Amino acid sequence: MSFISYLVNGVSLGGIYALIALGYTMVYGIAKMLNFAHGDVIMVGGFTVFMTMQMGGVSPIVAVLSAIVVCTLLGVTIEKVAYKPLRSAPPLAVLITAIGVSYLLQNLALLLFGSNSRTFNSVVPIKPWKINDRLTISGETIATIAVSVIIMIALTLFINKTKIGSAMLAVSEDRGAAQLMGINVNRTISITFAIGSALAAVASVLLCSSYPQINAYTGAMPGIKAFTAAVFGGIGSIPGAMIGGLLMGVIENLSRAYISSQIADAIVFGVLIVILIIKPTGIMGKKYNEKV
Repeated sequence: MSFISYLVNGVSLGGIYALIALGYTMVYGIAKMLNFAHGDVIMVGGFTVFMTMQMGGVSPIVAVLSAIVVCTLLGVTIEKVAYKPLRSAPPLAVLITAIGVSYLLQNLALLLFGSNSRTFNSVVPIKPWKINDRLTISGETIATIAVSVIIMIALTLFINKTKIGSAMLAVSEDRGAAQLMGINVNRTISITFAIGSALAAVASVLLCSSYPQINAYTGAMPGIKAFTAAVFGGIGSIPGAMIGGLLMGVIENLSRAYISSQIADAIVFGVLIVILIIKPTGIMGKKYNEKV
């Protein structure tokens, strides 16, 4: 039963990566930007829940909703202040700006909360599911898997069935043509950042509940791994981000269990390299012919 336990925990970790990867893949797919500050938005969401719960007498639901609101506003603000002026700038300028925003958020967290880790009390109300004497699935694992699947389905329906989703698809295909057709490109990109940041807030709750520590660097490594998962699955593809995240989590957890916890990350990134050599666009990525 130990293999099944490792597998379930891997799927749970992969679900968290998938939620974060969805934010990356939406922003890149629609705005063609790599928002490397996305991992630090997760950290902000975690601290928002932590500080809200410290007030006492506050429902976990209120704390989670507070994190979603704060992260959404933060994501939109970052887009307006840091990225919008660089719409016509070279991609390298946007990348450097994103890294700068990431370090800004980390250092603000260090000033406010210090470098020591804080204990994060889980806000997931689901009780563990005991299958037998050797296998018990935690409430956080159940919540992560369920929330990841629900959000992926809801996001897919939103993109394909709503007017705003159609606008996002149009902007992702051709920003200039979409603007000529009357689509408000700025508003569409802002909505994209808002959704991605809200997903980061949800991921922060599940991440900190599953691994109950939080500090200024909480979102750094999960953010990098989630970006890797998005590339793994095919950046720009919502199902690809989900598949990439789940595979990342499973490979990482099984590597820690059966090979070595010290080289588990190296194994994950090694598998990514092999996948990209075989299929450069990722598992579900599409090849685009660029006109010159």
